[in-house]
Amino acid sequence: MSVIEKKTKEVAAARLPIESDNVISTRLAGGRLEYHTTVRDMPTDQRPRERLRDYGPQALANAELLAIILRTGTTQDNVLELAGKLLAKYGGLTGLLRAEFGELCLEHGLGEAKTAQLKAALEIGRRLGMLQPDDKYQIKSPADAANLVMMDMAHLDHEQMRILVLDSKNQVVENINRYRGTVNSSVLRAAEVFRSAVIRNCPGVIVCHNHPSGDPTPSPEDLAVTEQLVAAGRVLDIELVDHLIIGQQRFVSLKERLRW
Repeated sequence: MSVIEKKTKEVAAARLPIESDNVISTRLAGGRLEYHTTVRDMPTDQRPRERLRDYGPQALANAELLAIILRTGTTQDNVLELAGKLLAKYGGLTGLLRAEFGELCLEHGLGEAKTAQLKAALEIGRRLGMLQPDDKYQIKSPADAANLVMMDMAHLDHEQMRILVLDSKNQVVENINRYRGTVNSSVLRAAEVFRSAVIRNCPGVIVCHNHPSGDPTPSPEDLAVTEQLVAAGRVLDIELVDHLIIGQQRFVSLKERLRW
């Protein structure tokens, strides 16, 4: 073997592997290779795509679903490990939904293309949660009302108030976004809450507002505002059917707490 051929083989052997979805090692200081398990190394029945095909998407954990969207990992982490780290850092899917596009782009292993894929998938999920059938949505319990607004309000980083205007069958005829900011007695006017019900000649309304902290525990201000609205509704002969406080995937019914 010539000196040139020998040198060429040495250079080729020293090259680092190209990043892809089956990267298996990275070279450490001193020339030692560190092995990384990839998705392709996993048994077939444990790989996210195959599990989705065989058992359906409902059987997959959030990290597995996220891994399918991201498709590839990095030289340090396979795609499942990358997905798990992102979920842990941002506090789950809700945190990823709230995260700014530019912030996610800076994460190692993402970049603009993957961030766009991730944001698009999360937004589709959010919009699907808001879809309602063509028939009017009927409120039979506090949970029915909470389910109507939960997906739209639970992830907000600011306080918002919704007014659900109900007909005589407790069907929602209007879903109004009335406030952005702190909902308290100094800015909340009963006339604004009941206006649409008066115009539409509807007998009831449900007020919903969120706590950006995720904790739906009512504050003294929440209780005071509710009592004022109950009294105003009686004067107008329009029932305040409930006042819901929306948190992270949970809610509190003040009708059940105060029993007016």
